[in-house]
Amino acid sequence: QVQLVESGGGLVQAGGSLRLSCAASGSTSSIKAMGWYRQAPGKQRELIATITNRGNTNYADSVKGRFTISRDNAKNTVYLQMNSLKPEDTAVYYCNVLWGVINKTYWGQGTQVIVSS
Repeated sequence: QVQLVESGGGLVQAGGSLRLSCAASGSTSSIKAMGWYRQAPGKQRELIATITNRGNTNYADSVKGRFTISRDNAKNTVYLQMNSLKPEDTAVYYCNVLWGVINKTYWGQGTQVIVSS
């Protein structure tokens, strides 16, 4: 079992920055990858960025060049630095981990990001 606690969301003006954090606890030694998803009102949840244990990263086209995912393995924490935010980035952001040989996924509770124009 893995528990995920997100923080760092809030209200920001367009062009501003936020940094989201997600701290994992529990059976963290079996985490294979960590990532961030988001869900805007009326839309499906979409993948934003992922990072593997080796540090390999992957980004959605919509955030490339603006968002950066990173992780601190010692703290079992993944971060999402969001720069040049746009109103269309407004969504609930969810932390996600891929766990164990069975590839089980765990989700955080979500943190709201609102970007005003």
